[in-house]
Amino acid sequence: MAIWAGVAVVVIALLVLAVSRLKPAAPSVDRSTIWPDTVKRGPLVRQVRASTGSLVPREDRLRLIPAETEATVTRILILPGALVQPNSVIMDLTNPQLDQEALNASLALKAAQSDYHNTQIKLQNDLMTQKASAATVSADFSQAKLQAQTDQALYGLGVISGLTYKASQSKADELTTRNKIEDDRLAMNEKVIASQLSVEQTKVDQALALYRLKQEQLAALHVTAGIAGVLVDLPHQVGEHVAPGTTLAKVVQPDQLKASLKIAETQARDIQIGQPASIDTHNGVIPGRVTRIDPAVMNGTVTVDVELLGALPPGARPDLSVDGTIDLERMTNVIFVGRPALGNENATLSLFKIDADGKGATRVPVKVGRASVNEIQVIEGLKEGDTVILSDMSRWETVDRIRLE
Repeated sequence: MAIWAGVAVVVIALLVLAVSRLKPAAPSVDRSTIWPDTVKRGPLVRQVRASTGSLVPREDRLRLIPAETEATVTRILILPGALVQPNSVIMDLTNPQLDQEALNASLALKAAQSDYHNTQIKLQNDLMTQKASAATVSADFSQAKLQAQTDQALYGLGVISGLTYKASQSKADELTTRNKIEDDRLAMNEKVIASQLSVEQTKVDQALALYRLKQEQLAALHVTAGIAGVLVDLPHQVGEHVAPGTTLAKVVQPDQLKASLKIAETQARDIQIGQPASIDTHNGVIPGRVTRIDPAVMNGTVTVDVELLGALPPGARPDLSVDGTIDLERMTNVIFVGRPALGNENATLSLFKIDADGKGATRVPVKVGRASVNEIQVIEGLKEGDTVILSDMSRWETVDRIRLE
């Protein structure tokens, strides 16, 4: 009996040791709670998706209407949302001081024009007087020249004395000099007249420029749209005082919009101008092309502008929220799988690979490469046709195998 008792003790001890060395049973996971995907081979389009985005007017299709002078809003004729034409009056402003300045500019212009005409008449009169004097000298010169020629002939015939001939010749020489001086004075006075009239004309031009400026400022008190489009913003009310440069209204052409996307700074490094994009307006998808990348980072995002290459769907308008996807690269003949819930590109991930019979899954290390929005490149650890679990499995991070039920 003692022998049998000893054998029983040994057997029990061996059983306890064997049980203690058994691994715990794999936990069960409801199959409906996991997100599986199959590893594939083929082309992979790398994409980034905008966290937020909106439709905004193109710079060349947007008009911000500023106040040109201090003024007070007296009447609003059109409200935001209305269609406008270039000459549509949106609001009326008033500025009594500008009215007085415009009147003063008008009077100053008339005074400058009057001074110009008075100066012109005076200078023309002085010129006519000098021309008359020059004409007299010219006539005397011609007469003296003719007399000198006659006396020369008579002196040669001995009819007159040499003294008489010399006197007539001396007078002709004197008038020759006087005639040249008068011609020079006349030419000089004509230049002086042109210079003085130029000075007066400058005064007229200055007064005219000021007059036109005041007239334009008066006209700007009747605020017009300037372009055909939609009035989208009117931030002022009747009775409100506005300073010069204040935006009075914003008019856009709603059929000329672009998409402004906010891309996470960690995903924006590979974006380049010219890359294709897709803009989802939630009422249709429009193809596009990247046209601008903001060099600055704001709140962890980079602003990317996308030109819309297709027609806008009904209901598209400025500030409409949109989703955007930008194609970064097209990779050919690569192994890829859906992007795991917890996994970044160019890293080694720990994923559960589902068994061939589908009853369980084993944890395996997977080296991944470049990633897109929904897919990621597989470099090592999986082969084409393998099925892995992509959903968050952090709950089972302490086990290497699970059972699927």
